[in-house]
Amino acid sequence: MHDDPLCHCLLWLAHSTGASLTRDALVEGLPLKSGQLTPSLLPRAAERAGLLTHPVRQALPRINSRLLPCILLLNGNRACLLESLNLDEGEAVVRVPELGLEPQSMAVDELAADFSGVVFYCRPALKLTETSAEKAASADNGHWFWSAIRRNRRIYRDVILASLCVNLFALAMPLFVMNVYDRVVPNQSTETLWVLAAGAAIVIFSDLVLRMLRTWFVELAAGRADARLSARIMERVLGMRLEHWPASAGAVAGNIQSFDSVRAFCGSAVVTALVDLPFFLLFLLIILLIDPLMSIPVAVGAGALLVYALSVQQRMHRLAEVSGQASSQRSAGLIESLNCLPVLKSFNATGRMQRQWEQATRFLAGCSSRQRLLGASVTTGAAWVQQTVAVCMIIIGVYLVIDGQMTQGALIAAYMLSSRAMAPVSQTAALLTQYHQAAASLNTLEEMMAVPQDRENEKQYVSRENIRGDIEFNKVSFTYPGADRPALKQVSLRISAGEKVAILGAAGSGKSTLEKMIAGLYRPTEGDIYIDGVHQQQLDPAELRRHLGYLPQDVQLINGSIFDNVTLGDDLAEPKRLQRALKTSGLESVIGRHADGWSMQVGENGRALSGGQRQTVALARALVTEAPVLLLDEPASALDSMMEQHICSSLKAYCKPRTLLLITHRTSLLTLVDRLIVMDKGEIIADGPKQQVLEALNKGQLRRAA
Repeated sequence: MHDDPLCHCLLWLAHSTGASLTRDALVEGLPLKSGQLTPSLLPRAAERAGLLTHPVRQALPRINSRLLPCILLLNGNRACLLESLNLDEGEAVVRVPELGLEPQSMAVDELAADFSGVVFYCRPALKLTETSAEKAASADNGHWFWSAIRRNRRIYRDVILASLCVNLFALAMPLFVMNVYDRVVPNQSTETLWVLAAGAAIVIFSDLVLRMLRTWFVELAAGRADARLSARIMERVLGMRLEHWPASAGAVAGNIQSFDSVRAFCGSAVVTALVDLPFFLLFLLIILLIDPLMSIPVAVGAGALLVYALSVQQRMHRLAEVSGQASSQRSAGLIESLNCLPVLKSFNATGRMQRQWEQATRFLAGCSSRQRLLGASVTTGAAWVQQTVAVCMIIIGVYLVIDGQMTQGALIAAYMLSSRAMAPVSQTAALLTQYHQAAASLNTLEEMMAVPQDRENEKQYVSRENIRGDIEFNKVSFTYPGADRPALKQVSLRISAGEKVAILGAAGSGKSTLEKMIAGLYRPTEGDIYIDGVHQQQLDPAELRRHLGYLPQDVQLINGSIFDNVTLGDDLAEPKRLQRALKTSGLESVIGRHADGWSMQVGENGRALSGGQRQTVALARALVTEAPVLLLDEPASALDSMMEQHICSSLKAYCKPRTLLLITHRTSLLTLVDRLIVMDKGEIIADGPKQQVLEALNKGQLRRAA
């Protein structure tokens, strides 16, 4: 248990609160470091266990005994559970993963010497009723985007305070100039000049510091929110149920990239403009106090600018939606072209994809050009309005000075205040042109984030440390999204633990779909699936798949070494298990003949390997976990006869204590099974002992399965 101390401490706490889950369910999908849970990941893992926690830096004597038990981080990347702390007697009771989490007495001084100073207090999350949950989900604090923004509310509070000071400091220069022109120059009072200059210098320097701090705080908040939101988006994408997966992976990639526009819109310029905008009224009020006539150009100019900026919003919104859809389609075409490049070259079809790319690019360029023109009309209009307001202020001010209603200093001060007042209005008008692009991207992400997930955090799953391999289908039907007919139709079958079964059938008969249903990759449209007598949807998907060795029909490898691919689902696989998987799959001979051995690179999606080599890597990956249930879909379709014989003989011994579900068109592999199931058009048309079903096929009593 000591290989992942934080995880096992958290598991103990979860079990003590009545939660039933295993390590697989706790860490599935989390970016572990060297296969271990890190302190930064602990709150995310705790959420899956129904616990809330966050790190607190605290000295050991200051730990709140009423909040025990808690997790202590120890030196050397270790952890322990603190159950009780008696400072008077100098004794603590701890549970250490290295000692099996059994309660141990320890001197407080000894524990303090090993304590890193970070403690995690944990408490059960509030269980909401359905009505309360719906209300909470509709609130901002439960929204995936706004909750991440709200986490930085303390930082934004400091930003608002800094903005208040910055905008108050903006009054210093107009007041300085007005006093110099109205009092210092007429009286030739240089002493007053230097006093005013010193005060202005202090204010200017303070303004500089506060502006820099404000920008730093805004970027800090944006960076934190960006990291949290990016992780959340990726987690939701990887957790999507496959039956809800969009038709195009390129479109998904484009939607994820659209988060950049949301992130840019929520940057420092937007926050600063929104915080500064209310101070427009303050500057307008001061100009009004100087002389009411001087406030008219500012009010009219700001109003006209905002009205125009709002008037183009509908067109901007329409262009943003169209360009977003077109960009997603272009991304989809690009990824499809790259994945199919050998095929495109083989059939001289690169010109077709080039034409589609150029058409999409021209269309996008037109949309982007219209968006930029509308945006430019707002920004240039803002500059024109600002200059016009300045000219009007000077003209009105000159007449007021001539009439003796205003001093020259007041005129200059009002002019400077008008520029300061119009600045946030111009920024806001310009930002309105970017709003719809960000809003369209956010709506796209909203739809993606709402897609049902494999694992529901609010659901209490049944935990199974071991799965024997009993599988039962009860009138299961399944239809792929957009398909005209079901892939499985009222399928009922039972496979006992340790049974060896082969599924035969023509292409499209539903064989592969059936195995995917067992693996939990798809959920039935109708009917129920039971694993060891437990409804499949009650089992945690991570725990279920940990007990399955799955080899899909379409082999997919990740870019990296052979070792990376074989240990994809088990980073800490023991050398003995690795060796058995290599030998059984035939991969041993592949890496034995290569100079790089385990480090041999497979290339993107395994393109550096032959079809047979890719299949042996995928087979080794399915075998290395030594799962009690094996789902093998055409394990020898790309192998030569010699390798096929090796696989057949080695799998016979390997599968002896396991449940085997085999899909194959190779008759030689049927020696591995005792029972045959024949499928046609999503239905089971034969199920029985191997010899009996083969005889029926040979006599033509069944529709041909191959």
